[in-house]
Order: sequence, then structure tokens, then C-alpha cells
Amino acid sequence: MADEITKKRNLKSLWIVLAFVSLFVIVLLPETEALPVAGQRALAILAFAVILWVTEAVPYPVSSAMILALIAVLLGLAPSMEDATVSMGTNNALKLALVGFSSSSVALVGAALFLATAMQITNLHKRIALWVLSMVGTKTKALVFGAILVSIVLAFVVPSATARAGAVVPILLGVVAAFGLAKESKLAALLIITATQAVSIWNIGIKTAAAQNLVALGFINSEFDVNISWGEWFLYAAPFSIIMSFVLFFVMIKLIKPETDNITGGRDVIREQLEELGTLKRKEITLIIVSLLLLFFWATEGKFHPFDTTTITILAIAFLLLPKIGVFTWKEASARIDWGTLIVFAVGISLGTTLLNTKGAAWLSDTIFGTLGLQSMPIIATIALVTVFNIVIHLGFASATSLASALIPVFIALALSLPMPVENQIGFVLIQQFVICFGFLLPVSAPQNMLAYGTGTFTTKDFLKSGIPLTLVGFILILLFSATYWKWLGLLP
Repeated sequence: MADEITKKRNLKSLWIVLAFVSLFVIVLLPETEALPVAGQRALAILAFAVILWVTEAVPYPVSSAMILALIAVLLGLAPSMEDATVSMGTNNALKLALVGFSSSSVALVGAALFLATAMQITNLHKRIALWVLSMVGTKTKALVFGAILVSIVLAFVVPSATARAGAVVPILLGVVAAFGLAKESKLAALLIITATQAVSIWNIGIKTAAAQNLVALGFINSEFDVNISWGEWFLYAAPFSIIMSFVLFFVMIKLIKPETDNITGGRDVIREQLEELGTLKRKEITLIIVSLLLLFFWATEGKFHPFDTTTITILAIAFLLLPKIGVFTWKEASARIDWGTLIVFAVGISLGTTLLNTKGAAWLSDTIFGTLGLQSMPIIATIALVTVFNIVIHLGFASATSLASALIPVFIALALSLPMPVENQIGFVLIQQFVICFGFLLPVSAPQNMLAYGTGTFTTKDFLKSGIPLTLVGFILILLFSATYWKWLGLLP
């Protein structure tokens, strides 16, 4: 065991060294006319970040601090973008490094973390999951449907994929145990994989369901000065997620044959857990009302009121923190929130903004896609090629937020080079963000996958069996929607 730990530490040290070597090699490469020095250094920092993100050689918040320092120093000593005879200066570079912290998307992620914490403190997310499962019955197919339905319902009110998985997985394990089956049983694998894949599917369908969506929207808002409302996102993406949910149901019931078709003790376990929660408490009722109001205001943004998603969510959190009438205190909330997530999110936006502002993203886009002649291809062919690239790259990332930080600026630069109106360029980027949410193939493809994998109910091979057909169908649906539905809505030409 000690040898294993030592090996892992040595390997992590090796990755850190490789990250710094890659950084300095790119920084020291000969300058080119097509790429400003600041852009070259931004790409060096991106290479450094990607190695640390993919290998997880250091915790994400630690890599974020390193990225901030590198942007401030390396870009601060680089020639200014406006006047190459003077340096940018560390003060200006630091402003660029910290730009992500002033993004409204970061504020929304922070508010979402508070909302997810409120659900956990009050146990409302668990009660909702139990309510749904109590209604679907105890037949195996009904439980598979229930696992999907719970993930859908929670996606509307719990803006954290990991929190949703954390609510559903223990309940499903309890149902399996009620029938006297081990957690390594086929039934356990069937239910846990289903719930986890459903969480990923609905990361696509709902704007506030996943942090990586807000990363993309932050870049889109910054580059195009366009705000995509909760309702618009839902209109674009929910039909895709609905179809994928049906696909998931049929894939799972065909893929894994459980030991039984009916869990006779399952309903008793659910009833017992609901009884343990007791009657609805005042704080739960308050949170239900606030959540429903949030859904209403999110869905009607820009139609019935002038408030954007971020402002509405912050107002809701402020109310929930009020003494006497709120549902939690600052001390309770701050102790449960992973503040590192917020830092990683903000730094990801800063790095992406740096790549865009220094022309590093445009150069990288030209280098990766320029030789393919995408500008002369039909838009469907372009989407097909870029989507395949996106899916393959995702295999190396454990965080969709980091993946969005790395790729969305590149996709924006690519979209700007395509001969189509601005609204279609935005649509192109948005579609690639949907693909970034996939995470169906491997347990390491998303945090919620790793949470489920940690239960020991399934193997990587089991997960891959479900992930391959889901990814293939998702790819086909991306192309089909691009040729029809999204075109009809004006997202694509």
C-alpha cells in the first residue's frame, strides 16, 4: 500500500514537471507574425493548465492559483497588444487574470452552490427523490424509469450534478438492499448507472443544471454581448434531453438484465425513509416556495420581468439566508460549500478570456481546424467534425468545467471565422457546449460519474457499455437537430 502511494506521488510530481517543461518550451518557441507574444504565452499557460487538469497532479484550486500567477507574470512581461514597444505590465495582466471573478456567471455559480447546499441541509432533495420513487412502483422497469424521472425533477431545482447524484444514489442502494441483493448485483448496477447517465443528460437540457453551461455562457456574453435566458436554453436543449432520456431507458433495460423483475420490499424501504424525514417542515416549505418562484422567474426571463437569471438567484439566496424566515445560516452554508469550485470556475473564465483577448484562441483554432477547410464545408459537416473532436478530447478531462474553459474560446474563434451571421455563430458555440456536457463514456468523464463509481456497484466496462450507445445516439441527434429543429429556431443557417 505504501509503495502504491509513493508511486502515485512520484507520478504526480512527474506530471507537474512535465507541465512546467511544456510551459517553458512554448514560451521559448520562436515568435511568429500570426501570433502575438502575449498569445503565445497564453497558449503556454493553457498547455500547462490542461496537463494539470487532465492528470489531476494537484487539486483544481491549487492549479487555479498557479494559473493566476502565470498570467500575471508571463503576460505582464510580454509586449502590450496595443503597443509592442512597451510591456503589458503586471498590473494590467493581473486585471486580465482576475476578470473571471467579476463575471455574472461566477456569481450565478456561487448562488447555485448555496441553493444546492440549502437542499442538502433541509434534505428536501432526498424527499423529492423519495416522493418520485414512491409513485413509480417497485417493478424493475418502473424503478429504471423512476431513477430517470428523479434526475429530471432534481435538475430543475438542484443546480449541481454531483449533489443530484448524491441524493439519488443512496436511495437506490437502499431499495436494492431491501430485496436482499448485494451492491455488486446487476440490479444495483442497472439503477445507479441509469441515474448517473440521466444526470449528465439533463446537464444539457437545463441552463442552471451544470456549472460548465455557465462557463460557456460567460464567454458568449463577453464575446458577443448576448445573454441567453433560462427559457431560451430550455427551448433549445430540453427536447434533446427528453429524447435522450427515452433512449437511456431502452438502452439500460436491454443492456443489463437484473436478478428480479419486482422488488417486493422496495416500497417499504421508501416509505420508511419518508417516515424518517417526518412531515414537511417549515424550512422545507419555504425552500419549495422559493424554488418554484425561481423556476417561474428563470423561465419567464425577458418576458414578464426585467430580471436576469443571476440577479433572481442571488435575491433568492439572500432571502434564504435571512434570520428567522430563511432556511440556513451563513455558518451552516459556508461550512458545506466547496469554495474551491468557485475559484476554479472564475480562473477558467479568466484563462479563456486571456486566450480570446491575446488572439491565442484564434491561432489555436486556425491550427487545429484551418487545414480542414471548414469555411467551405456545409455547416452540418463542420458540426460533425468538431463534435467528434469534442467527444474525443473529453476522454482526457475529469471536469467538464475545465473542458469548457479550454475549448469554448477555441470554438468561439472558430465560429467567428465561419461565413454566417452572428446569431448562427452563437448557435454553433452553444451546440458544442451541449456536447461538452456528454460525459457518458467513462466514470472519470464527470464528477457525478466518479461519485457513483465509488459505490462499487459497477465496473468501468459496465459504464462503457451504456456510454457507447448513448454517445453514438447523442452524436446522431446533434446532427439531426442541427439539420432540423435548431435550424428552424434560427440557431443555425
